[in-house]
Amino acid sequence: MGKNSKPFEGVLRLSQKILKEYDLCDVCLGRLFAKKLGLASNKKLGEKIHRALKIKSAKCYVCKNIFDGVSSQVAKMLDASSDYDFATFLVGTKLKPSILDRDDHMRSRFRLRGIDGIKTNITRELAKQFSRKAKKKAESSEPDLVFMIDFKADSCTLQTKPVFLWGRYTKSERNIPQKQKPCATCLGKGCIDCNHHGISEFDSVEGLMSKYLFEKFDALQTKITWIGGEDSTSLVLGSGRPFFVKLLNPKKRYLRLPKKIVLGKITIHDLKPIGKTPSGPVQFTSKVKLYITCENKIEPSSLSKLDQLENNTIAVYEKSGRRTEKLIRNVRYKPSAENSFYLSMTAGGGLPLKRFVSGDDAFPNISDILENKCRCETFDFEAVKITH
Repeated sequence: MGKNSKPFEGVLRLSQKILKEYDLCDVCLGRLFAKKLGLASNKKLGEKIHRALKIKSAKCYVCKNIFDGVSSQVAKMLDASSDYDFATFLVGTKLKPSILDRDDHMRSRFRLRGIDGIKTNITRELAKQFSRKAKKKAESSEPDLVFMIDFKADSCTLQTKPVFLWGRYTKSERNIPQKQKPCATCLGKGCIDCNHHGISEFDSVEGLMSKYLFEKFDALQTKITWIGGEDSTSLVLGSGRPFFVKLLNPKKRYLRLPKKIVLGKITIHDLKPIGKTPSGPVQFTSKVKLYITCENKIEPSSLSKLDQLENNTIAVYEKSGRRTEKLIRNVRYKPSAENSFYLSMTAGGGLPLKRFVSGDDAFPNISDILENKCRCETFDFEAVKITH
């Protein structure tokens, strides 16, 4: 046996003492000494020790022969993941507390230190066998798929890493809201009534977009980060409004997406996968065209007062007491009728346009400048640009 004969003789002596008190399977016995001897296979070492000591194992004291069921659990994993696109995976396990207690008790009884616990051992074995059969890579950092094998309940469940997307949308017709009302039963959490989507209707920008993504990626829910908002009456023109999507529990992830996706009243442009959605607020500007009506007739010369808005900041006060400032640029105006006009401008993202026109806690505002009570009837977006 050469160099390793002395350490192995020590292992045999201690193994004999342990096996006098506890019946152990090959895997649990080998696990106690594999690291010490620098060996990879717990099972082979356990077999070798049992053979050398001429002792046969019946029912393992620690695991109750749980390792005999590893191949059936791997079969469940293969079956559960057969519909999923993935390259990497991670395995988690739940064992009966009694197994963990017996393992701790035995290791403590013989003062065995620096040894992998049974949970680590069985998790590694499942990952090794699944990796070999599925030809996928075990990965602990952000795996595509996470398995949870519950030996107590004899179940295999899985969850997938979200898919993150970025794109833009245009809206060419009025009377379609941006956001979808949540499912009335679960208020957006996901239930049987809404197929766990969190929404049960699809009559908004969010709804049309989500329906497409649910079908395309076979996903459960969408979490959309909008770069600015609009009214149901607004149009979104030009290159469109940028948005980010986090797709939860997708089955498909490696898809070719068309450059242009027409979904009735909206069109998605340049949809593509990205690494992550932004964690903080995204800075942007909006080029908008407002149709404004006034209580009184507009004098021809009065619209020129709006020139003072150029490169000026609008202070916006919220009910919470929070104050923000939004810069206005590229101001243009054009009369429409004796008491209405069009106003085009580029504004800092998040300016409440209707309040800016009416004068509701926004200063300066259109009503004050024109000394005429004004109202924003519609506002359309001609460009939305992320400024970082």
